[in-house]
Amino acid sequence: MHSDAKRDRSALDDYSRTVTGVAAKVSPSVVRIEAAGRPQTGRGTAHDQAIGSGSGFVVTPDGFILTNSHVVADAKRIAVSLLDGRQLQAQLVGDDPDSDLAVVRIYDSGLPAVGFGDSSRLVVGQIAIAIGNPYGLDCTVSAGVISALGRSLRTKSGRLVDDVVQTDAALNPGNSGGPLCDANGAVIGVNTAAIMPAQGICFAIAANSAVFVMGKLIHEGRIRRSYLGIAGQTVPLHRRVVRFHELETETGVFVTSVATGSPADRAGVRPGDLLVAYGNQTLAGVDDLHRVLTEDKAGVESHLTVVRATEKLSLLVRPVMRAS
Repeated sequence: MHSDAKRDRSALDDYSRTVTGVAAKVSPSVVRIEAAGRPQTGRGTAHDQAIGSGSGFVVTPDGFILTNSHVVADAKRIAVSLLDGRQLQAQLVGDDPDSDLAVVRIYDSGLPAVGFGDSSRLVVGQIAIAIGNPYGLDCTVSAGVISALGRSLRTKSGRLVDDVVQTDAALNPGNSGGPLCDANGAVIGVNTAAIMPAQGICFAIAANSAVFVMGKLIHEGRIRRSYLGIAGQTVPLHRRVVRFHELETETGVFVTSVATGSPADRAGVRPGDLLVAYGNQTLAGVDDLHRVLTEDKAGVESHLTVVRATEKLSLLVRPVMRAS
């Protein structure tokens, strides 16, 4: 009995050390973001009106910060509060409502920046630690596990974001835009939503998707996409399927739905299909498909390789430019 209690206490101590270690490592990079805009009426126009607050985190030492699009949407003024108490004005670098991600910048140097993990290697049940500023309470830490992978989440723009990470690490208003971290303190997701009033159902944009969008926003200020018209998720492929069709990947994109009249619909893509290549580009998952569907692909006919039941098909598809 004594040895069992000792083992339980040791395990709890290990868990506590993991969470406190991640909090100490990542918290200096987490910021509070306050967005303000001009009032719609003529009264009080001399002052900005608060329109929201949330979280973000420093991704480069010279002040680029990743957050949610809905945190800074329509803001005329953005203020960033650092853990050391300083408050700096920020400028919007780029905004992508389709992925609910945005980049803002403060002008400083030597800031503590986070590191990113590989979200394609996440497994259900692993530790997940969220850090943010819920209800304005600075640097609040909550811990849980990865509850599910491959979820879809509809953003305010109406677009379905695929491959979203579900966690039971508690998120509340103000957590939006903060980091979801693994046990090593690497960012594995950007916290974006919680289902209210449900408990323990919270979502984060997967790190690999966030890194791709972030790079585009920093360098170009926006991200333009071509459009196929499918919703999908990353799934493992059966080894027999991989060997029989001599595929170059052991994972692919499982099509969960196809929009009526879309390029994918016209090409003959069906729900239940597995997408494994686009042109000469292997599709190991949804992130690969997002990378392929850049603006230069719009109007260009390409071969989409599909596994359907026991067949491998090559469908001709012509993406269109997404409406802004």
